[in-house]
Amino acid sequence: MEDDKIVGYVTAYLKKKGFTQTEKIFQEEFQQNKTNNSSSSNSLLEPDIANHLLAFSQLESGPARFHDGYSKLRTWTYSSLDLYKHELLRVLYPVFIHCFMDLVAKGHVQEARNFFNTFREDHEMMHLRDLQKLEGVLSPTHLEEMEFAHSLRQSKFNIKICEYSYELLLQHLHSTQSTTILGIINEHINFQVSPGQPSLISDDPEAVTLTGSSQEAANRINQKEIHWGLLEDSLEERLEKAGTLLSDSEKGEGETKEGENDETKKRSIEGGKQGGSVKKVKKDKGGSTTGKSAKPEASTVPAAPRVKPELPLPLIPTEVEQSILEDLRNRVQLSSVALPSVSFYTFINTHNSLSCSSISHDGSLIAGGFSDSSLKVWDMAKLGQPTASSLLQGENDTSPNDQIFGQGVGKRQYTLFQGHSGPVYAASFSPVGDFILSSSADSTIRLWSTKLNANLVCYKGHNYPVWDVQFSPVGHYFASSSHDRTARIWSMDRIQPLRIMAGHLSDVDCVQWHANCNYIATGSSDKTVRLWDVQSGECVRVFVGHRGMILSLAMSPDGRYMASGDEDGTIMMWDLSSGRCLTPLIGHTSCVWSLAFSSEVSILASGSADCTVKLWDVNTSTKVSRAEEKSGNANRLRSLKTLATKSTPVYSLRFSRRNLLFAAGALAKSG
Repeated sequence: MEDDKIVGYVTAYLKKKGFTQTEKIFQEEFQQNKTNNSSSSNSLLEPDIANHLLAFSQLESGPARFHDGYSKLRTWTYSSLDLYKHELLRVLYPVFIHCFMDLVAKGHVQEARNFFNTFREDHEMMHLRDLQKLEGVLSPTHLEEMEFAHSLRQSKFNIKICEYSYELLLQHLHSTQSTTILGIINEHINFQVSPGQPSLISDDPEAVTLTGSSQEAANRINQKEIHWGLLEDSLEERLEKAGTLLSDSEKGEGETKEGENDETKKRSIEGGKQGGSVKKVKKDKGGSTTGKSAKPEASTVPAAPRVKPELPLPLIPTEVEQSILEDLRNRVQLSSVALPSVSFYTFINTHNSLSCSSISHDGSLIAGGFSDSSLKVWDMAKLGQPTASSLLQGENDTSPNDQIFGQGVGKRQYTLFQGHSGPVYAASFSPVGDFILSSSADSTIRLWSTKLNANLVCYKGHNYPVWDVQFSPVGHYFASSSHDRTARIWSMDRIQPLRIMAGHLSDVDCVQWHANCNYIATGSSDKTVRLWDVQSGECVRVFVGHRGMILSLAMSPDGRYMASGDEDGTIMMWDLSSGRCLTPLIGHTSCVWSLAFSSEVSILASGSADCTVKLWDVNTSTKVSRAEEKSGNANRLRSLKTLATKSTPVYSLRFSRRNLLFAAGALAKSG
């Protein structure tokens, strides 16, 4: 090859990159060397260097280099040994989206569309929502204006990979002279290289995580100290100090009593209904005594520290306090060998209009929010009249006096609350059950009295639909989350929010209070969970690892752990003090809509759109041995039981103070 041609390529590259000074010096040196060596016929450049420059110049010349480079990498990856393939496949998605966005940024829009459509099927299973967003990028301007695309271009992917897989990848890229792909990998991927053999857990949710340019800020946030303990002088602490916890046999009687009460409710509301609408799973009566053998295992966990409340807490009426203490005395100890009794309430004839459901703390009241803007509350004690012909009926009403049961019923069996002007997306009972909150697409939150059957307050502050609202564990305060990317703290006696938490990059889909009321957690469509200090309003933890939008959250009653569920069916257990993911819980095949911890934090229940309730062993989930992790069987070991409904997606879950599990959902018509 002629030296002049090669120099032309080099100077063109330097000019393109803006290295004018370097270009000038290079040309001067080349001319000087050419003069000095004019008598020699040898080339000034070695053949290997000349070949590399030629290949580089050809690749730099057009958009085809992205298609060719990715296609070679894809073919090589899929033909790799199975031992390393699952690690190497992690590289394809970041390379794919950045090839696409680089093509768009350079103005090759048609080539970008062809590239996107050719290879998108490889990533639809894991990243469908991201691809749907990127599909709308049709010009370089879109890249700048679309926040999601802009954040991707400013971010780096962290990919876990073993040392040998990493070496294989580099060898392939250098042997194929894939400088374009190598550049994308250098710029947008951080490899976390580990010695030894690759991990056998191919679906580890933490294997690929996205970190933005604010990663240092996120790390600083997670260094902040948080006080995750329980409140001083709580009712549980008083019981422990007084030593008034009942014996095992008495607790067993307490569970039997609650179970019998619930069985009565179930029988009374089943009159005339066709089988299959309600699922109820009862454990053997001997289960409560068997479960006591597991108590020493739980006691090995150090007691939660005590903290002072940062908010002024409301006074608890004496009669309410006595009722709670009675429930705590009669609480059944659950474990991996003593699973909870489950009472499942099924809404039928909802005509797909049920948007949400909520269960009061003792299971006596069930609420349903509907797309016709109504909120309906059923009192379980008043259901089950002899003439009743169905369970929780929720069809749209044409008038407030419509009958929902059989022809002989002259009175409606639920309380109808009307006031919203859009679908009701969430409802939450106060701890005592005398109030209920509802949030709606009309951007408002309403407070209702279950005693007066009336709307008391309409809270306005959010600018867009309010996806979730939750009463605090002590009542009086509540938190909301919205499409406007904020969460807000409110109190019942003020119409304006007390705090506004802003920081998420997309919708805040769910919110949950910490047991000590000093923190709230928020789950977002940006695939992160954040923990906020209620007093200061600042973010104190950022939890990264989910691959889909976060749809449900649960805080453990001891304040130590948090569980989060996403749209892909993955549940992640987090340690709040460190901000670290303890373990992913894999098993659901669809969205996880609800999560709940048992009172002594031994069981986590999850409800999903796959029509199942799953019970997980929290103790083993938070203490996974290295042998289990390497074998890849840890997830199966942590799942205790799967309770399947016939055709009812699970909308909500609630453990009572006595550890009875309540669940609710709407019967989906099959076919």
